[in-house]
Amino acid sequence: MIAEPNAAGNLPSQKENAVHDETVPESAVQNGSCVRNGNPKTPSVVDDWVEAYKQDRNVALLDLINFFIQCSGCQGMVTAEMFQSLHKKDVMRKMTETFDEETGLQYKKFMAYPWILTVTWPVDMDNEDYPLIRTGPYWKKFKANFCEFIAVLVQQCQCSILYDSYLMDTVISLLTGLADSMVRAFRHTSTLAAMKLLTAVVSVHLNLDVNKHNAQRLYEVEKKRISGKRTNYRLDQLERKRKEYEQKLLEIQNMMNAIFKGTFLNRYRDVIPEIRATCIEEIGSWIKTYPDAFLNDSYLKYIGWMLYDKQAEVRLKCLLGLQGIYSRKELVSRMDLFTSRFKDRIVSMPLDKDHEVAVQAMKLLMLMSQNCEDVLSAEECETLYQFVYTTHRPLAVAAGEFLYKSLLSHEGDEEVQPKGGGKFGASTDQLKRLIRFFLESELHKHVAYLIDSLWDWAGKFLKDWECMTALLLKNAEEDGEALSDAHESALIEIILATVREAAEGHPPVGRGAAKKILSVKEKKIQLEDCTKITEHFIMVLPQLLAKYSTDAQKVANLLQIPQYYDLGVYSTGHLEKHLDALLREVKDIVAKHSDMSVLEASSRTYYILCREEIAIYNQVDRARTQLIDELMRQLNQLLGGFWQKEEGFCMDAGEISRMHSALRRIAAFHNAHDLTKWNLYDKTLKLLVFEMEHGSLPVLMILPALQCTYFSLLWQLAEVSENSPKETLFALRRELRHFSQICMCFLHHKGKDVREKAFMILCDWLLILSHQDSNNNEEAVGLLDYLPNTSLQEKLLLFIQEHVFIEEEEESKDLTEEEERKEESCKLDDLHKKRSLLAAYCKLIVYNVVEMTAAAEIYKYYVKTYNDFGDIIKETLSRTRHNNKIQSAKTLILCLQQLFQTHAESQDSSNGVDFSSASFTNMKELARRFSLTFGWDQVKSRESVAMIHKEGIEFAFQGATGVDGKCLPPNLSFLLIISEFSNKLLKPDKRLVYAYLQRYIAEPLPCKGEEWQPLIWYRNSLLASEDEESSVLGSSGEWSPMGTSKMSSFKRKLSNGSLPETSQTEAASKAPDLQCASQLASAAGKSRKRLKSREMHLQEHLPFLCPGGLRRRYCKDEIKTEGVSEEGQAEDTIEDIDVDVVGADQDS
Repeated sequence: MIAEPNAAGNLPSQKENAVHDETVPESAVQNGSCVRNGNPKTPSVVDDWVEAYKQDRNVALLDLINFFIQCSGCQGMVTAEMFQSLHKKDVMRKMTETFDEETGLQYKKFMAYPWILTVTWPVDMDNEDYPLIRTGPYWKKFKANFCEFIAVLVQQCQCSILYDSYLMDTVISLLTGLADSMVRAFRHTSTLAAMKLLTAVVSVHLNLDVNKHNAQRLYEVEKKRISGKRTNYRLDQLERKRKEYEQKLLEIQNMMNAIFKGTFLNRYRDVIPEIRATCIEEIGSWIKTYPDAFLNDSYLKYIGWMLYDKQAEVRLKCLLGLQGIYSRKELVSRMDLFTSRFKDRIVSMPLDKDHEVAVQAMKLLMLMSQNCEDVLSAEECETLYQFVYTTHRPLAVAAGEFLYKSLLSHEGDEEVQPKGGGKFGASTDQLKRLIRFFLESELHKHVAYLIDSLWDWAGKFLKDWECMTALLLKNAEEDGEALSDAHESALIEIILATVREAAEGHPPVGRGAAKKILSVKEKKIQLEDCTKITEHFIMVLPQLLAKYSTDAQKVANLLQIPQYYDLGVYSTGHLEKHLDALLREVKDIVAKHSDMSVLEASSRTYYILCREEIAIYNQVDRARTQLIDELMRQLNQLLGGFWQKEEGFCMDAGEISRMHSALRRIAAFHNAHDLTKWNLYDKTLKLLVFEMEHGSLPVLMILPALQCTYFSLLWQLAEVSENSPKETLFALRRELRHFSQICMCFLHHKGKDVREKAFMILCDWLLILSHQDSNNNEEAVGLLDYLPNTSLQEKLLLFIQEHVFIEEEEESKDLTEEEERKEESCKLDDLHKKRSLLAAYCKLIVYNVVEMTAAAEIYKYYVKTYNDFGDIIKETLSRTRHNNKIQSAKTLILCLQQLFQTHAESQDSSNGVDFSSASFTNMKELARRFSLTFGWDQVKSRESVAMIHKEGIEFAFQGATGVDGKCLPPNLSFLLIISEFSNKLLKPDKRLVYAYLQRYIAEPLPCKGEEWQPLIWYRNSLLASEDEESSVLGSSGEWSPMGTSKMSSFKRKLSNGSLPETSQTEAASKAPDLQCASQLASAAGKSRKRLKSREMHLQEHLPFLCPGGLRRRYCKDEIKTEGVSEEGQAEDTIEDIDVDVVGADQDS
């Protein structure tokens, strides 16, 4: 039996060793305590064993043999018989590994010269547990001590018994024999021991080789010093020592060959990945330790071949071994053939599905690039550089190191300064190379990811903000090397990314699961960087804003820098004059630009600077008030001129543009600042009402006016407190209802942008009003609470169907490359808008603002629009299921029912449902995808899945009210759809659902004809094995027409998962003919007993399916079912539940 190694309570106190019929007491080596307990005195234990070996080597060797056997987890016994006492034929016959069924013991006989060893142990064929694969610190230490013991054993024996032609022959024979065992524990343990033994022997070989060369050198020196006065005694002594070393080297070489050929060549492709990984790890260490013997293609080929292994652990060991070789320049010159043969494979491995393998492959390629001349082409390097943009941070950091050392950092940068570079020469050159690389990376524009990848390696020059800003402020007239416009934009993006990385100290969004917890040292560096950023940019940023004030993109990026300031520096450093300069530049920028990104960045800058707790608040607040006054004065002037004209119909393009810009500026600031005292709400509401009545305003005016009105109401809502008077609350309530009516009206506006903006605002508005904080004023919440009525819910759903899920016909046009690029960009923008609309509506479903059943219309498009909206729909499904499992299940089945009814209405009623039609196939696929969302945890999803089956069965048998209830139900084929959920049922729940199905089947039921096949298919998906299918087929006449060939065809049709597969054991035990009714009686009795014993448990978890639950009245989350009398229940139970249904294999 594979068990714990040498536990005192599990093993007998003595072991029988059949050498001269002697019984030997356990030693420290034999019982494995030096390994199991992590004995720090391992060398002393080995010394004791060596002494015991010198006294009686047979007994000592058997101790060592027992040690290896027991470290495999074997509790058995080892006996030995001398090889000389047997004939050769008998020896070959005894080399076996068998299992005795009578005694339940496993036997293994193999040669460990000069003995034939027999290992006997009780076996549990299902037990694959043994020390080397166990987890936890104890077993990790066990493995380390086991490997250390082997190394110490060889080290302590190398001066004495290692070369006696007995010890190593026996140990190598033992390990080779165990390594060929069918038992995984023996094979794994002995392979590890053999590989570590060879590693130790290689070290001995290396020491002997050094000693031999030293002896040879001494011999040559002594030979030259011989004179007539001296004898040749010293020379003869050195000669004998040299020959002794040569003889030992020959023996060691034979040991190495025996282990390599006997164990490594057989096990490096073992079926167990841990064994393969051990072999590859050790051959890598042999090559690094003794390259003169192992660094050749005869050994390297094994590492190259295993680069293609299916297991990531093995591929990883290959890469780590190769890193040790390619990191040494003196070894690289002997790797030419290997490099040319396997380079393409290594270059492809950064795309490995295992993250750690990809990281180590990138590090290996970096070493190859550094130490091998021209091993990687320019195209290959460019491909590898692009990994700096990957989302997996360790791989991106490795690629960043590769990029930095290959492209950005060249030797001599510090000594060779670029002409005219001044004190920033080296950093300037590096920055220009980085900018050039970023601009040439056409596929990626994510500079934050690039900076994060380089941060660990290029942090010194990436924090050189003085150099960066000097490069931006450089005058082209003074120095002809000024940057181009594209280079300036890229450098500003790099500055912003480096400032953010230094100030926040964690990777950008999408790279890393959560914010990194900084150490004390990292926090100190972060604070120092923030101070450095603040002190530098406080003085430089106004200059940069002044220089680029007309460039919207550059200004928008530069205005994000103040959010990372340490604002206390303004007052402590007496730098208020620089604050005034910044505020003046921001004010000028707001006056010049109407671009929303610039305006929002300006508004956020004021918001960051205008904090009441800091000393500069009054100064910034005055500047902000002056700016808002100026903006409102401009807006009032434009509105005054607009209302004075005859109904505003005579505005020219210039006036519309000025009005648009003024409203956008106000909207951008109203988002972050409370502008209620300027009475903006009445002004913008008047514009919206005018548009509702006349419909003549330009879209450019409507959109910002709608946004401003929305922000005004939000600020009023935020001001509601515990002491707010009722009059204020009632007035606010009227305003809220009025604004909601305006948004509903704009859902049908002729402008697409207006419709979409109104929908987004309405969704957010409803979500806010329905989830107000009741801590302050419950009465206010009651007055202001607003849930959409049925009409509004229908309008919102209709809007989604018309604006998100409607496919636009593509017209084939002959476009230029530039036009195709623009069209593709427009399509992406349109898709982004659609995703935003759908996400806004799905939030209403998730937070119970609209009825969950509305999600049924969304779920219909799950498969059809999976590439565009699948993630949003799947998340909605997951969230609603978390909120209410039963209602979510009803929504899923409602979706399928609606699709089925639409499909049935489109079919010819006389021909029935066409199972091969595209719509029916799509329904089945949708049901299958719904089933996959339940995951592997069947216990967690049992209530939902059972509800789906119950609702599906009831829907399938709707309308079955013909003569004696035997007419074909019109929705019977719907059972094929819900059969996709059968493999998500637990075994007891399958029985319950099958019993529920039986209540809808009249006895006897004439199931002849193809029209009844869905019932048979669904019933088969609930049954557990082929025996039960055949027993049910033979138990009543209605199933008999189903022949074997027919059943086979149906299984092929439903091979996608609706029909459960049977195991080999079940298939082998299947009766060839149908069971007769008399054979079914006993099975039916057993079934009733088993079902009765589980009745209480099932009724507790699934009351809507249990017989006792049919008489209950359910609440809104339960299903109302018809009452059934006790007599009818008893009769149904006896007649319908007549087989012991065992759950089928659960495949997802």
